Amino acid sequence: MNKDLPSFCGQPLKATQLDLIRDCVSSYPGLSREELAATLCEWMAWCRPNGRLKTRECRDLLQQLQSQGLISLPALRAGRPRGTTTTIAHTTQEESRAPAQETLAALQPIRLRRVEQPDEGRQWRELIDRYHYLGYRTAFGASVRYLIETPHRQPAVLGCLQFSSAAWRMKARDHWIGWDEDGRQANLPRLINNSRFLLLPWVQIPNLASHVLSLALRTVTQDWENQYGLRPWLVETLVDIQHYSGHCYRAANWLDVGLTTGRGRQDRDHLRHGASPKRILLYPLRADARHMLCKKS
Repeated sequence: MNKDLPSFCGQPLKATQLDLIRDCVSSYPGLSREELAATLCEWMAWCRPNGRLKTRECRDLLQQLQSQGLISLPALRAGRPRGTTTTIAHTTQEESRAPAQETLAALQPIRLRRVEQPDEGRQWRELIDRYHYLGYRTAFGASVRYLIETPHRQPAVLGCLQFSSAAWRMKARDHWIGWDEDGRQANLPRLINNSRFLLLPWVQIPNLASHVLSLALRTVTQDWENQYGLRPWLVETLVDIQHYSGHCYRAANWLDVGLTTGRGRQDRDHLRHGASPKRILLYPLRADARHMLCKKS
C-alpha cells in the first residue's frame, strides 16, 4: 500500500481503488467531475445509510488525488448550483393518445434520433418521467439517449432508449464472462447498460420492441465509440420480473444469464437480499466478447 494515498471517509484508499479511479477518468474523458464522482460511488458502493451516493466526498477525494499528481481531472464546468434538481415539466403535447394499432411494415423506416439538442432532451425526459415505470433519473456515468421515430405518423415519436455505464458487479453476469477482479477492472468500460427502454403506451405494434432493440445495437456501438473513444463489446440490461417478462429481448437474441440477488446496487450491507430480483440479459457485440473481456491488457 502506498502510504501517501489519501483516505475516503476515514478508510485508507486501496491501490486497487486508485487503479479503478484512474481507469474511470481515462476511459470517460467526456464526463464532468460530478459525473465521475457519481460513477465511482456506484461502482464502489460508496453510499450513505439512506442509500444516497457520497458524491460530495468523492469529489473532494478526486481533487486531493489530482493535487498529489495521481490523476488528471477534466476542467471544471459552469453549471447549476450544487443541490439543485432537474424539474420535469409535463406538457399537453406529450399527453396520452388513443391506441394506434398498425403493422411494423407500415411504420418503416423506423430510426433512432440521437438526443443532442435541448428540446430533444426536454422531450425525452418528459416521456420517460411520465410513462416509464421508473420515471426519470439522471444516468450515472456515460450515457447515450435516443428518440424512436417513424416518418409515417404525427407525432412521429414512438418511444425512448438510453444506454449508460454498466453496473460494477453482478454475480451472474461476471460468471458468464469469466471475470476475476483484474479482468473486471481492466475491461468494465467495454460494457454498456440498456438502462431505459420505453415504447409509448398508445403504440401497440407487434414485433416493434425486438426490431428497435436490434436497430439500437447497430446504432449505439458506433455512437458510443464516437462519444467516448471506446467501442463496447457487451450490452447488459436488467428486467424487473415483477413488471415484465423480457420477451422482446429474447426475441432479439439476448442471452438470459440469471437473476440479480435483488438487493439493489446501493445495498452495501446486504439488508435487502431477494427484495427485488432482476433478470440479467446480455448481448455480445462481437463473437469473441468473453475472451476479450477477460484479457488483462
